Amino acid sequence: MQTKLRKIGSSLGTTLPKDVLDQLGLREGDILNITVTAQGITLSPFDPDFEAFLVAAEDTTAEYRDALKALA
Repeated sequence: MQTKLRKIGSSLGTTLPKDVLDQLGLREGDILNITVTAQGITLSPFDPDFEAFLVAAEDTTAEYRDALKALA
């Protein structure tokens, strides 16, 4: 699949085909994470910083499970 870069103000941009947006469940206003790799770029709704936060939250919840149960 290809897409063309177009001038948008002083930047360049492109559009994503509707079927790609539908597959990923993306809508106007959603944020995409851009990752630059040796093979090119990856656009993803996945945010690695948020993933790290979730892992830390799970670890904390597991560590303090009994205390959190008592507070609930």
